[in-house]
Amino acid sequence: MFVCRYLSLSRFQNHLPLRIRRFLGKNPNPMTHFSTFSENQTKPHEKMSNLYGVEHKTLKVNGINMHVAEKPASGSGTGSGEDPIILFIHGFPELWYTWRHQMAALSSLGYRTIAPDLRGYGDTDAPEKVEDYTYLNVVGDLVALINAVTDGDKAVFVVGHDWGAMLAWQLCQYRPDKVKALVNMSVLFSPRNSERVPVPTLRHIFGDDYYICRFQKPGEIEAEFMKLGTEKVLKEFLTYKTPGPLHLPKGKCFECSENDACALPPWLTQEDLDYYVTKYDKKGFTGPINYYRNIDRNWELTAPWTGAKIHVPVKFIVGDQDLTYNFPGAKEYINGGCFKREVPLLDETVVLKGLGHFLHEEDPDVINQHIHSFFHKFL
Repeated sequence: MFVCRYLSLSRFQNHLPLRIRRFLGKNPNPMTHFSTFSENQTKPHEKMSNLYGVEHKTLKVNGINMHVAEKPASGSGTGSGEDPIILFIHGFPELWYTWRHQMAALSSLGYRTIAPDLRGYGDTDAPEKVEDYTYLNVVGDLVALINAVTDGDKAVFVVGHDWGAMLAWQLCQYRPDKVKALVNMSVLFSPRNSERVPVPTLRHIFGDDYYICRFQKPGEIEAEFMKLGTEKVLKEFLTYKTPGPLHLPKGKCFECSENDACALPPWLTQEDLDYYVTKYDKKGFTGPINYYRNIDRNWELTAPWTGAKIHVPVKFIVGDQDLTYNFPGAKEYINGGCFKREVPLLDETVVLKGLGHFLHEEDPDVINQHIHSFFHKFL
């Protein structure tokens, strides 16, 4: 969750076969587009109806067993053939399940939708070594998955969020031939800064209690989470809606939170939370947190891509209440033209008013429309 913009910290510190009409015309310039959102429009979604028709399978990819959820395009039978594929990549502490609303809506529009549990998450294998969770490992999983679902000779549409967005940016750098177009959410592309090691930079700016810093020592944060209980930890992360840095003081994680006394937001039912709890009770938090423990290692491994840009068509979406959007320098990076310079094929940046970090769950209908209207251009 909120892996946000550590790669660019120092930078900021230093300076119709488908059955729906496109609801938006193409924005001629990749300027920030603001959409309004009224919180009283949020409504619970019926889990069972959204999950109807989702198939689950285990695929051998890149040396691991990966759990994959898939929903065929409506009327296509097996979901094979010429149906356009959308690959959804989740973040922390999510699972494939975070994309349930998108899979339901977009499969009905003619897309074959595929959402894996990333390595270390849910029902996918969790390698024991910390160093098995680098960008290169996980992007390798995704490339192998794309090859498996396309017979190895096609590109797919990609949607990413949080860590999934970070991985999608990397996928576009290493293997742009595998990506037709990308809708990324919450985490901006940040070019590698060769002069600043990420975690020490974060520690210097935000202190030792900053959540990424707290995640670095193997076993420490897991022990604290065990004392708190899986449900409380997941509830705290999934309902976090403070546009500021997240701090987890040692022995006092979430101590001042009032979430225990608060009802879940309309977009997250107890049934939804229970699904996450069941999977994390089984597998624990170590695999997902190991992604954070490779931040500096990723910085070392990606040295060959210093200065590389994203040469894939992109739409970027973020909520104005997301802490990533309110990160120091983020708005200047978007509005000052730097984001467009690093992502030359950026079509549009959409800022959704009233939405936080989990925007695709908070208002799935709006997000689904944005995804479809963009990908439809490439069909």
